[in-house]
Amino acid sequence: MSNERVAVVTGAAQGVGLVTAVTLAERGYRIVLTDIQNLDSAVAKLSARGFRVAACVGDIASEAFVRELAQRIERDHGGADVLVNNAGISMICPAEDTSAEQWQKVMNVNLLGPFLLSKHLGAPMLARRSGSIINVASVAGLSGIGHRSAYNASKHGLIGLTRTLAAEWGGRGVRVNAVCPGWIKTEMDVADQSSGAYSDADIQNRVPMGRFAAPQDVANAIAFLADPALSSFISGVSLPVDGGWTADGSWDALRIKTRPS
Repeated sequence: MSNERVAVVTGAAQGVGLVTAVTLAERGYRIVLTDIQNLDSAVAKLSARGFRVAACVGDIASEAFVRELAQRIERDHGGADVLVNNAGISMICPAEDTSAEQWQKVMNVNLLGPFLLSKHLGAPMLARRSGSIINVASVAGLSGIGHRSAYNASKHGLIGLTRTLAAEWGGRGVRVNAVCPGWIKTEMDVADQSSGAYSDADIQNRVPMGRFAAPQDVANAIAFLADPALSSFISGVSLPVDGGWTADGSWDALRIKTRPS
């Protein structure tokens, strides 16, 4: 067992999760990765840079797995100081065509999993009166976006969970916040775009800053919320990392007209 800070990152095999794991490792955390996918490549990437890393493959929607993960972290690392609930799945489908099975699958990963992880990894934080939980929500949790009823509802729910836990746990030393990214260039985006649902121009023209988010943009915001030296009195917030998406009510032609040629 070590006294060093420990950060648990879910959905860490690729994308925002992996970049967040590296970013936190660079800040001195021992990293525990978890994902339903194989984590060998992610572990090798961090280990090659001399970072301290462990991994556990499993389904975060399974309470048995989450309970086992929490027990393992307590036994091997003395508990988690930071939990990043990043794992998530998308589904693009008109509401009237969305099946109950599809709906439940999205809810299981995007909302039930973060609840279970917060419950089982958060309990020891409460006992120690110290900890930070960061949920990766979305701009889809702050507004409605068409053909994403299950995804939108799951992210709205995740923001509600964030606020509720912040209210319950703030007086007991545990901060709970969310980041709300806009569209990010990741493997998930490649899969979503391949369905023909949207193009690069659709996103770039809608974002005031004129680009997609990079995984590092989101990871930097997570690292800020994780660090009590930087954010010790911030709890219950849902921080947009969206290049101004949620702030801008303009239409595309007006937005684009203001940009340098």
